[in-house]
Amino acid sequence: MSEMKVNDLRSALELLASIPGQLIETDEEVHPHAELSGVYRHVGAGGTVMRPTKEGPAMIFNHVTGHEGARVAIGLLASRKRVGYLLDEAPERLGHMLNEAVKNPVKPVVIDQKEAKCQEAVHYASDPDFDLRKLVPAPTNTEEDAGPYITMGMCYASDPETKISDVTIHRLCIQSRDEISMYFVPGARHLNVFREKAEAAGKPLPISISIGVDPAIEIASCFEPPTTPLGFNELEIAGAIRKKAVELTPCITIDEKCIANAEYVIEGELLPGVRVREDQNTNTGKAMPEFPGYTGPANPELPVIKVKAVTHRINPIMQTCIGPSEEHVSMAGIPTEASIIQMVEKAMPGKLLNVYCASSGGGKYMAVLQFCKKIPSDEGRQRQAALLAFSAFSELKHVFLVDEDVDPFDINDVIWAMNTRMQGDSGIVCIPGVRCHPLDPSNDPSISSSIRDHGIACKTIFDCTVPFDQKNRFRRAKFMDVDPSRWVPDIH
Repeated sequence: MSEMKVNDLRSALELLASIPGQLIETDEEVHPHAELSGVYRHVGAGGTVMRPTKEGPAMIFNHVTGHEGARVAIGLLASRKRVGYLLDEAPERLGHMLNEAVKNPVKPVVIDQKEAKCQEAVHYASDPDFDLRKLVPAPTNTEEDAGPYITMGMCYASDPETKISDVTIHRLCIQSRDEISMYFVPGARHLNVFREKAEAAGKPLPISISIGVDPAIEIASCFEPPTTPLGFNELEIAGAIRKKAVELTPCITIDEKCIANAEYVIEGELLPGVRVREDQNTNTGKAMPEFPGYTGPANPELPVIKVKAVTHRINPIMQTCIGPSEEHVSMAGIPTEASIIQMVEKAMPGKLLNVYCASSGGGKYMAVLQFCKKIPSDEGRQRQAALLAFSAFSELKHVFLVDEDVDPFDINDVIWAMNTRMQGDSGIVCIPGVRCHPLDPSNDPSISSSIRDHGIACKTIFDCTVPFDQKNRFRRAKFMDVDPSRWVPDIH
């Protein structure tokens, strides 16, 4: 366990700098347009990024073209081991730890603006030289992107009727000196409920975008229903992780709050009835690379945030990520693991040992469930667990079921179980015609006659478990249990 306390981006970077191989810096100048992401693709992006790529250290770029005095950090969460360091938990227990945090929420607190580090410098949109594109060093992932994207912005808004608040991460493209387009996955985001209520009343919705925050907030913000239903503020999970309330502060130009120690805060309003074409400045027809590994199409009309101000810390650090990188796997996958654990544990306590939402599924499409059959009547319950997983997370497409002697975090071991313990005609269970995720290009009527609408999929269970009455036939070869460090001192 680390003795260094993490409560913001800077303390997170300080912790990583103290651990060999977890953080590197460069003083070489880099251009934010495609070049920065192009570099990190080779250093440590991983995930579903086109090969060659790899899991590597987080990185800080100290000199970004056109943004003197600002730095850009990338890849903080692009390694499960690194997330373990940042959240002070063993990597294989992260899903369990987040599940415990959900059950013990700690409400955020509001501090005075004078104490808020995020407001050390203030830039008003009414200033004649105000320009988001110069103030915020948001990079593009590729040369085809619709524009510079804010990929790690904690979007915070409140229901105009009930005043409940929520925080989520959205696809945000800087469109002009004071406008940002905002993409909402259909039917999956609480902020869109707030926006629709405000728009129906003909009113703008105040919204703050906090960039560069405690990684616990970034992970917690990615929880989804049913684990965090409408009215559950995910900042309470971040507070539980740290055992200390997240500090908010009032914004300067809008009636909303923001994360008090963020590196940057963008204050603005979602305008009612205003829409913009996402690629209006590039006409590429593309948006940005998304977590499945493909570049998403530019949306023909998206809601618009009219920016009122940008505040930031002195010498701010912009935080960004590559869309299909391992960073997305961590942010989306670990909360999903917690949600599945919670759902299955309620139904059949003690049967589900662990869950891994694998890199190859971007943290959303694929889960490996490690299930323990203890008595004859447990046979078949493993498939019930898979069905519960689909219920807990609607965007999940494939579930692999493995026994307790298979490492769910080692995909080679999972595929070994598939090859030696499963027969396709009996171990594969297909559930066609179920709503899944619109960013999977195969979830389309052009691919299969069972798909009636884009975003519908055939959810599939791969049961790679041994039948309970045949466990003795499938015992793995046992090796002597020794400590190899006696012979290889640096092996750990």
